[in-house]
Amino acid sequence: MQPPSRRTFLALGLLLTTGGALTACTDSHHNADQGRTNDRRPDPDEPLRLRAVATTDTLLAGYDTLLAGPGAGQAAQLQPLRAEVAQHRAALATGLPTATPSTSGTTSPASPSAPSSPTPSSSPSPFPSPTAITTVAALATLERQTAQTRLADLGAASPQLARLLAAVSACGALHATALGDTTPPPTPAASPSESPSASAAGPALGSDALTALQGALSAEHAAIYGYGVVGARLPDDQQRADARTAYAAHQARRDAWQRLLGSVGATPSAAAAGYQLPFAVTDAAGATRLAAHIETRLTTVYADLVAAVPAPQRPTAAEALRESAARARHWGAAPTPFPGLPAPAPTTPASATPTPTP
Repeated sequence: MQPPSRRTFLALGLLLTTGGALTACTDSHHNADQGRTNDRRPDPDEPLRLRAVATTDTLLAGYDTLLAGPGAGQAAQLQPLRAEVAQHRAALATGLPTATPSTSGTTSPASPSAPSSPTPSSSPSPFPSPTAITTVAALATLERQTAQTRLADLGAASPQLARLLAAVSACGALHATALGDTTPPPTPAASPSESPSASAAGPALGSDALTALQGALSAEHAAIYGYGVVGARLPDDQQRADARTAYAAHQARRDAWQRLLGSVGATPSAAAAGYQLPFAVTDAAGATRLAAHIETRLTTVYADLVAAVPAPQRPTAAEALRESAARARHWGAAPTPFPGLPAPAPTTPASATPTPTP
């Protein structure tokens, strides 16, 4: 896999511009609902948040059961994952009027199943009892099931909550993989990206959704070139094969966004005439760092896309977020409990943002 013959570079600025513009619309996952904490008007997201908190409680209890028993010797692996799940719970419980601190350091609704706040579904829980989590494999399955449950509520959630659910689901899928689960993730049903016509793609796309989709397409153009650079600098056969696989996946995602945009009468954005690398890539170490950087930036693009598009397109955007989060981790990106969302980290000196070359 060789870089294109034209003299171009990867557009870090392109990815940042795409993600940054949309992030301004959705803000951070912690701050988006702060203003509603003391607002007593009915919150349409409340039943979804209550259900998400309840499933997270089951997952946390599963971790605790395993750590207190047969998994005690694996605390070094399990404790960091549990800490991320606790952060998920805190974010999902934001704005719930009955939230109270618990002894475990998380917040706990007084009565998640109270009649005044019914859950969207009264069907029996598909999750096993936490006391049944006696192996890491069982915990991995529970992580996967919980991650899939987040996605089931994407269509009914507000844009901000949908964005959070997609990020938390992506992290849960990474947890399941880290714990040894090898079950392939489900493919979104009737993926809008493969729809041959505007009517099959669902409701008409507004200007914000079209802008977000064009931004995702532009980011994929940049990623495709970036992986050309990555593959050219990787001497290891397996790493180069992984780069080829990622390259093909980004080509497929690019083609899907082009089809979707074309199906609604929009002209898909073309690749830029030139791009600039975020840093010099002269060896394998630089190549893997670039690959991790590309995928990390794409998680931001796709988290914002989940919030920007109508409900029928959200599962496909969430799938893209999960895939980029998994590839970012594969290439060595640091773990994060909220892939694609702004991290509540201390401010660090900002570096210059490269821009596309003429």
